[in-house]
Amino acid sequence: MEFYPLSNLYLQRPIWFLISLVFLLLLLLNGRVVLSDPNYLIGLGSYDITGPAADVNMMGYANTEQIASGIHFRLRARSFIVAQPQGNRVVFVNLDACMASQLVTIKVIERLKARYGDLYTEKNVAISGIHTHAGPGGYLQYVVYIVTSLGFVRQSFDALVDGIEKCIIQAHENLQPGSIFVNKGEILDAGVNRSPSAYLNNPAEERSKYKYDVDKEMTLLKFVDAKWGPVGSFNWFATHGTSMSRTNSLISGDNKGAAARFMEDWFRHSGIGNLYSDEGVADGIPRRVSNIIPGLHDNHHKLLELAASFQSTPGRPATKILSVARRVRGALRQADKPGFVSAFCQSNCGDVSPNVLGAFCTDTGLPCDFNHSTCGGKNELCYGRGPGYPDEFESTRIIGERQLKKAVDLFNTASEKLNGKVDYRHSFIDFSQLEVTLPKQGGGSEVVKTCPAAIGFGFAAGTTDGPGAFDFKQGDDKGNAFWRLVRNLIKTPGKEQVDCQHPKPILLDTGEMKKPYDWAPSILPIQILRVGQLVILSVPGEFTTMAGRRLRDAVKTVLMSGGNKKFNSNVHVVIAGLTNTYSQYVTTIEEYEIQRYEGASTLYGPHTLSAYIQEFKKLAAALTSGQSVEPGPQPPDLLDKQISLLTPVVMDATPPGVHFGDCSSDVPLNSTFKRGDTVKVVFWSACPRNDLMTEGTFSLVEILQGKDNWFPAYDDDDFCLRFKWSRPSKLSTRSHATMEWRIPQSANPGVYRMRHFGAAKSLLGSIRHFTGSSSAFVVT
Repeated sequence: MEFYPLSNLYLQRPIWFLISLVFLLLLLLNGRVVLSDPNYLIGLGSYDITGPAADVNMMGYANTEQIASGIHFRLRARSFIVAQPQGNRVVFVNLDACMASQLVTIKVIERLKARYGDLYTEKNVAISGIHTHAGPGGYLQYVVYIVTSLGFVRQSFDALVDGIEKCIIQAHENLQPGSIFVNKGEILDAGVNRSPSAYLNNPAEERSKYKYDVDKEMTLLKFVDAKWGPVGSFNWFATHGTSMSRTNSLISGDNKGAAARFMEDWFRHSGIGNLYSDEGVADGIPRRVSNIIPGLHDNHHKLLELAASFQSTPGRPATKILSVARRVRGALRQADKPGFVSAFCQSNCGDVSPNVLGAFCTDTGLPCDFNHSTCGGKNELCYGRGPGYPDEFESTRIIGERQLKKAVDLFNTASEKLNGKVDYRHSFIDFSQLEVTLPKQGGGSEVVKTCPAAIGFGFAAGTTDGPGAFDFKQGDDKGNAFWRLVRNLIKTPGKEQVDCQHPKPILLDTGEMKKPYDWAPSILPIQILRVGQLVILSVPGEFTTMAGRRLRDAVKTVLMSGGNKKFNSNVHVVIAGLTNTYSQYVTTIEEYEIQRYEGASTLYGPHTLSAYIQEFKKLAAALTSGQSVEPGPQPPDLLDKQISLLTPVVMDATPPGVHFGDCSSDVPLNSTFKRGDTVKVVFWSACPRNDLMTEGTFSLVEILQGKDNWFPAYDDDDFCLRFKWSRPSKLSTRSHATMEWRIPQSANPGVYRMRHFGAAKSLLGSIRHFTGSSSAFVVT
């Protein structure tokens, strides 16, 4: 075979030139290549923040019985940096976590300042959570948010701080000339309003301006490196991270974390075609490994003979980095090219549920009471149903896939290029007694105040995504005598606070509870980031649909006022919810009056939203005028005051004659499984808190390549593989790790085995890493 210089090839064979033009046109139509001059420096990063997968209470549902005991799929921090050459820059970090934490933000900024000086500060760095309710808790600094986690959990906190710092470092080191494109589109079937009775209390004239009672629009950014082409995408869309229920115990990024993984795999499929089959995305989950592995001869008998030669291996010592080296995504990464990063960010999701089939009573199957979400007067029986009901994993996949499909469409068709300044404004505001000027009907104005934080009785009722307990119910604007007595034993609110919070009946006066330290925040960060015609509003809580609409409209009006030429008519304003810290919910004043869960959780009284609008308008005005803003009072750093009641791991043990990593329950000999089957293997294991396997994996499915080479096929990052950890009793030193692989339709036929990585702690405190493998089996 002869090879010709490219120029000679075109001269001698004109057909190649024609084919090349057609190929280039197809690439352009598919959005894979964008011919445009770079106008920013862009960099993206991603890092593991999974944290402890055992013994730690999960953050979100405040359910004391929801204790982590394994991994559905790993959690990540994903970041982008956009900079103008010789100018401003902004950082946005999206966490597969319930929310941002003030303490985490403080410590990340401290580390960035130590490394980069004043390049990255609290002013231009935004850290936002996707609001999964299936991640480890204990990383916030205020008492009310760490009661169920038995106080502060250092491992959860460190995993977040370390991961955020490392993903920002990655993004910084990846900074290269590039362009950013923005696109928008609707998703009609990924969220419903879970408090429609409160939404209906908003003015009819206002509601008539909108087609839906939740926001259906996704806004997506496409990042295009001038050298490498597309390197990532970030999008904002409002729906709760509650597809996984309050009884789930596996760490999971829920629907948004799933969508992010699906899209990153989709890009690897479409960008590195020889690694995947033509099916690409099957069952909503992109194929990870296929043609990179030479196909084994399609002879079932020979495959069984080959599998029979690989029995389970006894547990044996392993190096700390072995599980990192065997990661599937690590095996597919190109060393000289930045990895594709995709983030599905949260927005004004306060009253938006992914359980789109509606809320029903578990005893009768009938719809729950409309106003109070109760069943026979009890809130505990009212649950929302996801599209995969009764399978919460399937609901998570479906809602994630619906977001994925829209994101892929927006990514492929994005054509509006961001142009203009990179800028930001940030201020700390004390929301406990903030004066707010409101217009009066008929002219003039009045001054009202926000209140110290307090939560109402409706808070304890929970939501249709995760009901509360006892006799609480949503929509309670009176409370009851018994719980008032209990409340008063803790802290009796004064008359001024009761009047200020009215019509909320106060269950816990958290803003005035200071022992052993602050129960709730008073000082909150608000922030605006600008990249060209995109404006991101960083809010430290969960805005409801209408609250978010009012905030966006108010800011956009300021940006466009007075013939401002710095923003054209197509300015895009997005809300980044749960950002930089957490302060629960923000409703409209009309929704607050109804006192459903969201209103009862609006901490600073009925004028909370008006306060946010007032202060964000100030930031927007400063942004357009080029003026600075007052930094405001600094929030407290309460790290030294944190209390932890979570017991440490004392030691791990196995029965006599058994090694860590041995199979406790293996696959049967000569096993054959079909796509859609579940393979289950149990190993003798140790507590996952001994080593979090950050950027590694506890579980692995390997496929046989050739005669004796095992290649990683699926790991902790895969939706189809679940790692479950258990011990016979809370004080037992013995434990098991169960691997469950639901064989996807995209799996290649061949010989497979399961493998487990872990770390055991001795009585003297030393850590020993181990690994073990199951017997091989055949997948047809």
